Amino acid sequence: MPEKVYPMTAEGKQKLEAELKNLKLVKRPEVIKRIKVARSFGDLSENSEYDSAKDEQSTVESRIIQIEQKLKYAQVIDADSVDPEEVSIGKTVTYQEVGTDDAETYTIVGSDESDPLNGKISNDSPIAQALLGKKKGDKVTIHTPGGSFDVEISRVAVEDE
Repeated sequence: MPEKVYPMTAEGKQKLEAELKNLKLVKRPEVIKRIKVARSFGDLSENSEYDSAKDEQSTVESRIIQIEQKLKYAQVIDADSVDPEEVSIGKTVTYQEVGTDDAETYTIVGSDESDPLNGKISNDSPIAQALLGKKKGDKVTIHTPGGSFDVEISRVAVEDE
């Protein structure tokens, strides 16, 4: 069975690579040093510093494994290679709910890059799932946990346009 593919933008991949480098070269050595210092305090059964450092080590190692897995199966989406009018990962889409004057604009990114407060939504979100593959001028029904609504796509652009 094939492994899960992790779609992301080139920028998202670079951020994951930088985080992995930081975890391996900075955080991991810091935690190892904390463990050594905590061990020197003696009795490990009642050593909260040691327990804390070991917990942090577990968190760091888990994140390293998670990032390595995502990078191994990363699928970098080149938004420029997709039809300019088509919504895809790495593109910014503006839509307007039918019957209103309020337009909303989001950039669709991989799940690790998601930052809704800054207009970046995950490709796994209900809004992105409804919009992906659609084109400027299309009317789309978006189904969310809060209900469904119809929108019309008014603009599709590569993120840095």
